[in-house]
Amino acid sequence: KLKSGIMSPVYFDLRVTVSYPKLLSQISKELWKLCKDDKFDVICGVPYTALPFATAMSTENDVPMVLRRKEAKDYGTKKMVEGVYKQGANCLIVEDVVTSGMSVLETAASLKEEGLICTHAVVLLDRQQGGPERITDGGVVLKSALTVTKFIEVLEKAGKIDAATCEKVRAFVKENQFDPTSKGAPKAAKLNPKIATVSYGKRAEMAGSALAKQLLSIMEAKKSNLSVAADLGTCKEVLELADKVGPHVCVLKTHVDVMSDFSPAFGEALLKLAEKHNFLIFEDRKFADIGNTVSMQYSGGVYKIADWSHITNAHSVPGPGIIDGLAEVGLPKGRGLLMLAEMSSSGTLAAGSYKDQTVQMALNRRDFCMGFICTSRLCEDAGMVHMTPGVQLQEGTDKLGQRYLTPDVVIRERESDIIIVGRGVYKADDPAKAAAEYQRKGWEAYTARLA
Repeated sequence: KLKSGIMSPVYFDLRVTVSYPKLLSQISKELWKLCKDDKFDVICGVPYTALPFATAMSTENDVPMVLRRKEAKDYGTKKMVEGVYKQGANCLIVEDVVTSGMSVLETAASLKEEGLICTHAVVLLDRQQGGPERITDGGVVLKSALTVTKFIEVLEKAGKIDAATCEKVRAFVKENQFDPTSKGAPKAAKLNPKIATVSYGKRAEMAGSALAKQLLSIMEAKKSNLSVAADLGTCKEVLELADKVGPHVCVLKTHVDVMSDFSPAFGEALLKLAEKHNFLIFEDRKFADIGNTVSMQYSGGVYKIADWSHITNAHSVPGPGIIDGLAEVGLPKGRGLLMLAEMSSSGTLAAGSYKDQTVQMALNRRDFCMGFICTSRLCEDAGMVHMTPGVQLQEGTDKLGQRYLTPDVVIRERESDIIIVGRGVYKADDPAKAAAEYQRKGWEAYTARLA
């Protein structure tokens, strides 16, 4: 699975080169041959795999290097670019693999913000999917040491891969080309523009995220697009509610930081109930800090959310680094992330370009991002699950500005995928009965939408 989220028959993991000093030196020499006649004052590797390449080129050729961070630290100098350089200096960008070209362009943008000029870049491997054209369109000339077709040709001749695999790779490259004028997915990855009319089960087969596949499959199997928000003050209350509504939900949403009696045993108990009733757990944490901080918050602290919650969510305010930080923790555990693109409260600022950029950030990380918290459908990607809060059987607004929509409006008219219901269930005299009613209403709206 590539960073763009599409599935590929071939993946190049160049991180291991750091363990082979002679190979690393050889790579740096080949990259240097490509750029030695270009004019540049400093070198910068795209974080993180290309950093060893840039370091070797810097030390072997006595050219200064600068370090670009994915996100600024909240302590120390808080700089995005570390090192000594002059305003107006020309910086050579070094990359390991180019697919869409976005990492090079993002690095160039960060360097330009710090006063550096970026006109040239070198890459070890060009996957030949339109990345160089996009980079050139962004004002940077890219030179590559290898192309994917040449690379697999050498491997085939050496007997490392068979002809069938080579043909799959060539076909994939041909069919998955990024549009130089687009910031989104490759042209071949454009999906059915009426994805809302595709069943959850069929979308499960098309999803890029493993957890999105699992969730959509659960929805299809249980005939449920209901998530209950268990906004209760004690672990005991949440676990009791989970057992009652479990048969009717695809997702149980929690707010662990409002539970006065939290202990690690809670996560273990809730996971058992999730397995018993076949639902996923969604901790509504709303992370909003830089990547390094959220990775610590997600993995550690009192709650250790990543250990027991299948899904969490985040704001996009800090930029793409927040996704990278959470993915470092969550991906190895098979977790997934929802991005907060819209909110259901009156006066929300999550709108316009903020919403659009949030969607693009998620689409760029389909391996970990599995959907959105939103008020209506935001994109036509089959694997992006849209979840809408603030649902009740009657429309209205509470005294704190929470707007409520009906299941039919959310699922059929606004084409969201999952309704999130809180007070309408947990404050009911019979939560199980209430959940069953919301399940029925949500599924009826979904089947009407398919028709």
